[in-house]
Amino acid sequence: MQTPREILGNLWTLADGEKAALDAVTLTGDEPQLPSSFRVGAAAQASIAAAGLAAALVWKLRSGEDQKVAVDMRHAVVECRSERYLGVEGTPPPAVWDAIAGVYETRDHRFVRLHTNFPHHRDAVCRVLGCKAERDEVQAASMQWDAEALETTAYAAGGVVAMMRSHDEWSALPQAKALAALTVIEIEKIGDAAPKPWPVGDRPLAGLRVLDLSRVIAGPVAGRTLAVHGADVLLISGADLPAIPWLTIDTGRGKLSAFLDLKRDEGRRKLKELLAQADIFSQGYRPRALASLGFSPEDAARISPGIVYVSLSAYGHVGPWAERRGFDSLMQTATGFNHAEGQAAGIDGPKELPAQILDHVTGYLMAFGAMMAKARQSREGGSWHVHVSLAQTGRWIWNLGRLADGLKTEDLKGEAIKPFAGETQSGFGRLRAIRHAAELSKTPAFWARPAMPLGSHPPEWPERP
Repeated sequence: MQTPREILGNLWTLADGEKAALDAVTLTGDEPQLPSSFRVGAAAQASIAAAGLAAALVWKLRSGEDQKVAVDMRHAVVECRSERYLGVEGTPPPAVWDAIAGVYETRDHRFVRLHTNFPHHRDAVCRVLGCKAERDEVQAASMQWDAEALETTAYAAGGVVAMMRSHDEWSALPQAKALAALTVIEIEKIGDAAPKPWPVGDRPLAGLRVLDLSRVIAGPVAGRTLAVHGADVLLISGADLPAIPWLTIDTGRGKLSAFLDLKRDEGRRKLKELLAQADIFSQGYRPRALASLGFSPEDAARISPGIVYVSLSAYGHVGPWAERRGFDSLMQTATGFNHAEGQAAGIDGPKELPAQILDHVTGYLMAFGAMMAKARQSREGGSWHVHVSLAQTGRWIWNLGRLADGLKTEDLKGEAIKPFAGETQSGFGRLRAIRHAAELSKTPAFWARPAMPLGSHPPEWPERP
């Protein structure tokens, strides 16, 4: 198997990084760090290190100054579970999942996973099943369905359900075959533009403006990572959009947060104004969803020549499932992770990975791609499009290999987490939260802005120095 350094090296060269830059990186810690047969520690460390090294590259382009980057594997996996360790005024996180979210057996003796944390997704699946939102009723109703039929029907009705597949079953699907030709991250030039000068600033991303149109974990983690290196990240949400409060707090560190109603002309006009002054546009809508509102990658390149446009999807931007909604837990179920982990544990059924690792790693890869594309823009000009998806990340993690005795590893306890946590004030009260795992020797990573409730700020960019 590749070492974490070799994994990082492959990511770096994939994004057109110079190999010599890798000499500045120190990776510490050993696998496994969490109980899993998959290499979650290596994936966490390599993706966070890639983003950290990209920030160091940007700093060198801006200042001419080299610096060292260090990432400890334990710190990396802890940050990839940051939502578990958040505390507000001494209160730990509430229950993660909705009451009926989780795994159910079906008539054909298969398993499905329901994601019902958003009320409209819960209502949709209950309409399909014809039952109340109670676990016993959902299980009884699920036994009237074959797993694949329930998955397909629920998606068509606006729900999010995944059938548990083995990796071989997933690999045989047209969607998996469509993804097989893709790399874990893709960076392409989508338009002509002059190189944009770097703004004044004393941090790698200081003065850079990032529009963040994302929710839940992966996209918000990307924005949080850009903010930790100094970017002005403006999270755009809607007052009527559902959110998961605890995740909003954890991933909102370092960001401004404003409401816009993109269904209205005024909201779209304002977003266009913000985009015209932005450097990076990071979004987690389903493929083509923003295009219908006038904010496709090509639209963005016309509105803001030189933009770096980052697209996150669940199942990838190509293939018959490109439009499907998806979350980390569903991807683990649909693509073979839960089946394989269950087999490794001797369980007759699905077993989850010990973190929402597809989400978190994808978030760091988004930030990595955004910075590498921005570096290319500064040298070559052009507008750029970065593609990532949970499914592409999953395929990448799967191909890192397996740890024979990984599930025998003891899970991390409270004392092991303490070195990586810190306290800070926020718009929610005193936070205990996980610090960023990438340590840069000249421009330390930190969040200059506190986490604030959604919609706390006007939809305006702060003044540049």
